Amino acid sequence: MKMINQILFVPLAMVAALVLFTASPARAVVEIDINRANVEPLPIAITDFISSDGVGAQIAEVVAADLKRSGLFAPISKAAFIEKISNPDVAPRFEDWRVINAQALVTGKVVREADGRLRAEFRLWDTFANQQLSGEQFFTRPENWRRVAHIIADAIYERLTGEKGYFDSRVVFVSESGPKTARQKQLAIMDQDGANLRMLTNANDIVLTPRFSPSRQEITYMSFEGGQPRVYLLQLETGQRELVGNFPGMTFSPRFSPDGQKVIMSLQQDGNANIYTMDLRSRSTTRLTNTAAIDTSPSYSPDGSQIIFESDRGGRQQLYIMGADGSNQRRVSFGDGSYSTPVWSPRGDLIAFTKQSGGKFSIGVMRTDGSGERILTTGFHNEGPTWAPNGRVLMFFRQPAGAGGPQIYSIDLTGYNEQLVTTPTYASDPAWSPLLE
Repeated sequence: MKMINQILFVPLAMVAALVLFTASPARAVVEIDINRANVEPLPIAITDFISSDGVGAQIAEVVAADLKRSGLFAPISKAAFIEKISNPDVAPRFEDWRVINAQALVTGKVVREADGRLRAEFRLWDTFANQQLSGEQFFTRPENWRRVAHIIADAIYERLTGEKGYFDSRVVFVSESGPKTARQKQLAIMDQDGANLRMLTNANDIVLTPRFSPSRQEITYMSFEGGQPRVYLLQLETGQRELVGNFPGMTFSPRFSPDGQKVIMSLQQDGNANIYTMDLRSRSTTRLTNTAAIDTSPSYSPDGSQIIFESDRGGRQQLYIMGADGSNQRRVSFGDGSYSTPVWSPRGDLIAFTKQSGGKFSIGVMRTDGSGERILTTGFHNEGPTWAPNGRVLMFFRQPAGAGGPQIYSIDLTGYNEQLVTTPTYASDPAWSPLLE
């Protein structure tokens, strides 16, 4: 178990997971084809987990909320339930659940062990095939009940879609408060559903562009501490902060390499900006672009072999790809308007971007060769997409016209499931973590 700034997280390896039953090898009736353009949400019944102190109902509520937010599931109102589950170890009356069109059913229980730990169990049932699809149990400290709920939601998501879930993850972002002309900006972190929010920095210095390491619970970000832009590393487990480098001029958009051993960023000198990498062990830098333009917002492909970035070398901001050593630089965006903030999908198949055209800002995706461009959402000022760990959902921030401040939204790749992520302050520049371990 590890302590992260007074919040206890149990590593997955220490959360005992035991398959209780194995589903029949026969093909299940209930499943979701996640690759369809417009998926009809699957009706699913999620019963309160049996417990003596109410935590079972809380876990079931978080599981239902996670699945509903994905846009792939439609939890059925508990008022419609016919059978009252009293023993989740016994097969349910499947006909009672088919009557209310529950194509899948989740039951479970939570028991407090003699050593104080919680043992949370769940079972996923196919009500039309009359069989159990999966069942697991987890042991954890009581304060980690929300994380167990996210892990259960991930297990259900994966069993019914064939894709990894994304609920057991966190988002780091810039929390903004105060008047628009004197906005205070702090780094903050929260669960992907907005819960368990806590501040990582104070409001004394402006902070920008936080980004997660793909291999450690660590972030890199920009800070204007002391009036100079500097790039820092912050260890989330210990709160230890480390200066990456003190570079002359402006520093923009630091981001980790896929192995977590380098930081790639844009450094401005003499009016232009070029892309550099820094080896975090030797602290040596390597220059990758050398133009009189502004090259910025670099993002690695998942295998580390290529880099997507934005550049105005052609007269306006467009997207370019190059090899990890700076070779073979080529333009990949050719639509109307300008393109910025590119981010490579963790699946390796798509690039998300911000597009400015016709006085509006859009969030879109394209294939890695620039083809198949699709706009997912358009608004007064949308910016800064970040990918969920499974590459199926994006978060971004939206600044409204007039009064008010930015807020974070999520949207899936269909563009049909856009949702506000509620935060207590204004929020911008989200960055999604990998799945927790």
